[in-house]
Amino acid sequence: MYEKTFPNKRFEKTLSFLERHITTQETILDLGVENPFSKIMEEQGYTVSNTKGEDLDLNFDTISNSNTDVVTAFEIFEHLIAPFNVLREIKANKLVASIPLRLWFSPAYQSKTDPWDRHYHEFEDWQFDWLLEKAGWKIMDRDKWTNPVKKIGIRPLLRSFTPRYYIIYAEKIR
Repeated sequence: MYEKTFPNKRFEKTLSFLERHITTQETILDLGVENPFSKIMEEQGYTVSNTKGEDLDLNFDTISNSNTDVVTAFEIFEHLIAPFNVLREIKANKLVASIPLRLWFSPAYQSKTDPWDRHYHEFEDWQFDWLLEKAGWKIMDRDKWTNPVKKIGIRPLLRSFTPRYYIIYAEKIR
């Protein structure tokens, strides 16, 4: 996925948000396979384990059996058909999660070559908030940011001021 470039702005914003809420003494289960950002978390002193590529819509074993303090999910929930079920299975009391926001001027993302790289959900912030609330989480902090691209056109212009990413820190209330 990141063969040529890293999403540096997203990684910087995500790390800054994570450091605001999670200490390096807390253990993390990062949903999704090991990736460049899980490596960045480890480089910053976090103890991170990842899920192994199982279909999280059908297999909750890693999540249910985890005894970590925190679960992170960076750009994961939009790929799941039923993220509610995953959110209910989390045993940790803290969650840091981010999603790409639905863009009214762009269709839902779908890779033509990789069936795992597709968005079933294109959330608006209020939809993600509602999902978390229904699944037993209370949002304690949130942030949004844009993702401008260095291209000419209407969509690139809209990306310069339309928030693209939404991140939350939540605590379990159930």
